[in-house]
Amino acid sequence: MDIKGSVALVTGANRGIGHAFARALVEHGAAKVYAGARDPATVTDPDLTPLRLDVTSAEDIAAAAAAAGDATIVINNAGILGNVGELLAGSLDTARQVLEVNFFGTWAVSRAFAPVLARNGGGALVNMLSVASWKGNARTAAYSASKAAQWSLTDALREGLRDQGTLVVGVHAGYVDTDGAAWLDAPKIEPAQVAAKTMQALLDDRVEVLADDAARRLKATLSQPLD
Repeated sequence: MDIKGSVALVTGANRGIGHAFARALVEHGAAKVYAGARDPATVTDPDLTPLRLDVTSAEDIAAAAAAAGDATIVINNAGILGNVGELLAGSLDTARQVLEVNFFGTWAVSRAFAPVLARNGGGALVNMLSVASWKGNARTAAYSASKAAQWSLTDALREGLRDQGTLVVGVHAGYVDTDGAAWLDAPKIEPAQVAAKTMQALLDDRVEVLADDAARRLKATLSQPLD
């Protein structure tokens, strides 16, 4: 699909991967990029159009779909990690919040914007996933579970939106150099690299992005026996 002249919405666009997505869209010639954030004042990039959007708020989502009724690309990027090491101890409240944001938030935004994309010719829906979609982690069990659910949802959306001509793209990456991954001492890919590979997938009408070696390596192991 064409990015030049498009109108895009990115959730969680005030920093990290979300801001990298928004900048990449601008640099590829998007006519307007709505930057969704819980606090629009945190969107300081003058090339972006701030939009109040808490993906756990039905009211915010409905208002965003009305305000961004010209959108042709929607990128579901908003997400949270949750507590580290919550598998066998602590309250499950944080785990419920992680699922509320990462899974139900993505689902709710996709539902709200599906008719918008249909009216505007089909367009594209992009979900920011993770290698955690494919492999559980005892330290971040809630996050991994939410991303596995989000991956399944992405497949369902691809099937459900096919007839209206919407390209549904799943983006998988390992560790990305953002504030949320600052606690990890491990190799990381830059947010701009994730965004660049995603823009190319849109241009090529591809439904999956394997943004780094970690994603490519783990995807290749899915048919192998469990350890």
